[in-house]
Parts: sequence; C-alpha cells; structure tokens
Amino acid sequence: MTKAVKPAAGEARHYIRIKEQILAEIAEGKLQPGDRVSSESELVAAFGVSRMTANRALRELMFEGVLKRSAGIGTFVSPKHLDVDLLQIRNIADEILERGHAHQAMVVEAGLMKADANVADALELTLGAEVMHSLIVHMENDQPIQVEERYVNPLVAPDYLSTDFRSMTPHEYLTKVAPITAFEHIVQAVKPDTAIRKYLGLKNDHPCLRVFRRTWSGEAVVTCALLYYPGAQYRLEARSTKGPSRPVAILGEKQ
Repeated sequence: MTKAVKPAAGEARHYIRIKEQILAEIAEGKLQPGDRVSSESELVAAFGVSRMTANRALRELMFEGVLKRSAGIGTFVSPKHLDVDLLQIRNIADEILERGHAHQAMVVEAGLMKADANVADALELTLGAEVMHSLIVHMENDQPIQVEERYVNPLVAPDYLSTDFRSMTPHEYLTKVAPITAFEHIVQAVKPDTAIRKYLGLKNDHPCLRVFRRTWSGEAVVTCALLYYPGAQYRLEARSTKGPSRPVAILGEKQ
C-alpha cells in the first residue's frame, strides 16, 4: 500500500500564511463579497508553495464560509451573513431597503385551500376549514433570499388574497389589519425539497434555515408561515434588552 506523503513542516505552515493574507485583504476592503480570489496556480506562483498547500488554504476558507467556489469559474468571497432576529418580526422589504437594495416579490401561488391536520392545529381551526394560502419568493436585487409559505385565518384577515404582494408584503398587510400581540418562532436546519431548492437557487447539498412562525392578534391566531433562507447566507441572533448595546465578534468566526 502506498503511504501518503506528508508535507514538510515549513510547507504546512504556508497554508496559514495564505489564509491570513486573504482574510486581511477582506478585512481591509481590498476584497469585497463577490470578488474573485487568486486561483491555486496564482497562489503557487505568489507564495512559492505547492499546489496541495494552496488547495488546502482555499478549501479551509470555503469550509469556514469565507469563500465559495463556482465550478469552472473560480473562487469568490462569500456574501456577508444576514441576520434573522428571533425577538422581533420585521418587514423583509424594509430590511432590504435599509441595506440600500431593491426588494422584488414573485408570487408562485395564492388561493384558498382546506386545512389539513397540521394547518388546522396551527391556526386553531377545525380540520377541513377553509384557509388562505400563499407561496412567495422574496428577492434582493433580483437574487432570491427567502421563500415564504403562509397560511392565513380568513376570519381575521378576509381580504388577504386581494392584496398585490408585488407591492405590499404579507407582513405589511397583516400587521395593518391584525396588529401582532404575540408570536412564536421555531427554527430548524433542513434539507430543502426540490421546489424550495429551485426557488432559492441552491445546489443539492446546500442546507436551508427554516423558521416556523405563528402570530396572534388578541386571542386569534392570524397566520402561520414557513420561511426558508439559504443556510450559508443567514444566521440567527437574539439579544435581550439588557444585553450588549452593540454586536461583538463571535468566537471562532473569521471577521
């Protein structure tokens, strides 16, 4: 059996130097999200290392979420993580606008349906009750960032399906007709089905962050929704009112 050849100690340390250089260029703004980084061949020439060492540096940065690779195109700086605040509910269009970008919405489905056992239980209605259902893909500068599948109690928001969701989000409409007095969030990492994967433009092995949300207005459950986010682009955060006044660096996360 052929034994694997281990790199020399000095060679092994060079991959750390390559990583530190790339991270420094990102921190200094020389490399922005979406920018292409040097290829393995370019790193070999620049640092005088083996291809194996250059490959290791790039692979580790990809594993850490700093870089992403597009087959046949190159390796690029990953987009910055976007935060999902679990302690409040915000209009996704407002969040996108605050980042200086444009919000677009693609309405995939919008209509009436009979509540199955799960939907009836979530909305606290009887099995088979008529509910409103919508499936919307939210985009930021034409890039999909959230798939929203929502079920609405028609007794609370009877005009829901009359809304033009391309100009007004479901959240915006619902909070006007039924102000939120309570809500719950349940978060899971899931493997998306084919449809969700297609809407978010994900590859087969990419995970999703799924938030299950229910909201109340008074004693009535207004809506329940499944919100799907690309797992590599989003992170969850929650901070108490007596917590730190500003975000801080996360232990183990490359800045």
